[in-house]
Amino acid sequence: MIHIPAQNIPEVLRQFAAAMNTKVISNTLRIPAAFGSGYCSGYLFGDQIRLLILNYTLHQDMVLKNPDSDIHHNMILFKLQHVFPVNTKLQKSPLPTVLIATRKVGPDILMPVHTHTATINLEINTDYLSGLIASTGQSTIIASLLANNQPLLFEEAIPPSLPNIVLEILNAPASDPFHQYFLRIKAEEIICHLLMNLEKRKEKRLQPLNQADIQLVYMVRDKILENLDKPPLLSALASDAAVSTSKLKILFKQVFGKPIYNYYQQFRMQEAARLLKEKGLGVAEVGYQLGFTNMSHFGRLFEQHIGVKPKKYASQS
Repeated sequence: MIHIPAQNIPEVLRQFAAAMNTKVISNTLRIPAAFGSGYCSGYLFGDQIRLLILNYTLHQDMVLKNPDSDIHHNMILFKLQHVFPVNTKLQKSPLPTVLIATRKVGPDILMPVHTHTATINLEINTDYLSGLIASTGQSTIIASLLANNQPLLFEEAIPPSLPNIVLEILNAPASDPFHQYFLRIKAEEIICHLLMNLEKRKEKRLQPLNQADIQLVYMVRDKILENLDKPPLLSALASDAAVSTSKLKILFKQVFGKPIYNYYQQFRMQEAARLLKEKGLGVAEVGYQLGFTNMSHFGRLFEQHIGVKPKKYASQS
């Protein structure tokens, strides 16, 4: 049996196990049937990287004191969401996204353990990361993340290069003597891909965010996604959020990397792709469902965002 040092297990995982009167075995907590189902795995790779794989369902929410809130104040968080394989015939498959945040976004003193959680959380020490990235030519966003001295949050769609790496992490055999070395390499590979993607943003100035700002932009985002058949009206969104249109535009673009209307069109076309592929709907039916009256316009917009015409996309395996 491979000996796994106890000190490389995140303390929050131990506390989660203690709350359910069970143990962490080989870096993995199996949720007891009395509390729910699923598992949590956690790894500390020195002081540089922390990896948590969380895929579970609980019968009720729990709240834990987060023992890592002070220890990891120099860390950047990468939270990968909707990256676990799902049966798309049984449920809608949300767009995989990643949240990238400095620790100063929130105090993170209490950690809610929600009834359903399916995320991969990666944290990397900014001092360690700074030593890996050239100091010249950095974008404003990368430089601000490395400085880690203000509350910042960004959301990105998972790039096409990442799903296979995620599957490699999830399917890595725990009994392999190279298991943890492999996981560390893959964790760094994911972080590198995400930072390279984030660097493409052109923001020159960043506004520190508070919890109210974050709640505001996500409330607006949810309103947009609830009505993909209707183009968003900026004045109405700003009124609902009780902020000026100028502040809303600045905050939204900083967090999501796109103006509100561009973001709406991107998700509109991704929903069109889902309806074509997962639901087997016809091109015209999908177009009308998403508010289009001109199918030629729908086709051009779909090809612009997805890369192929909708009819061809629907026929691809």
